[in-house]
Amino acid sequence: MGIDLKAGGRRVGHKSSMKKVKTQNPYNKLLIKLYKFLARRTDSKFCATVLKRLHMSKLNKPPIGLHRLSKYMSKKEGKTAVIVGKVTDDVRMLECPKMSVCALGFTEGARKRIEASGGECITLDQLA
Repeated sequence: MGIDLKAGGRRVGHKSSMKKVKTQNPYNKLLIKLYKFLARRTDSKFCATVLKRLHMSKLNKPPIGLHRLSKYMSKKEGKTAVIVGKVTDDVRMLECPKMSVCALGFTEGARKRIEASGGECITLDQLA
């Protein structure tokens, strides 16, 4: 397969989706504004990555279950997991390990289980 040059070739120079905020959610708009400021003023790659992920569509911000999160956070005590998405409960997991999690949102069950195990649940604006 090749590039159809008569039709204009590949898309070069088109606007980025990060130029304009597409979401109607006021909380997401404020988070984008906050992390845009932090990425510009601190030259932090972390803030730039979070900003990029905040601009993504809902399909590209899938929820993560507690079991998968606990697998990723094993052997990482003292660190905070940052998820640009929702953290959901996993009833198949019998006990939840102690972990610190920062996310866009939590289901009630996930928040209860993380806090019951001695961990903490914070949002992205509290992290900044």
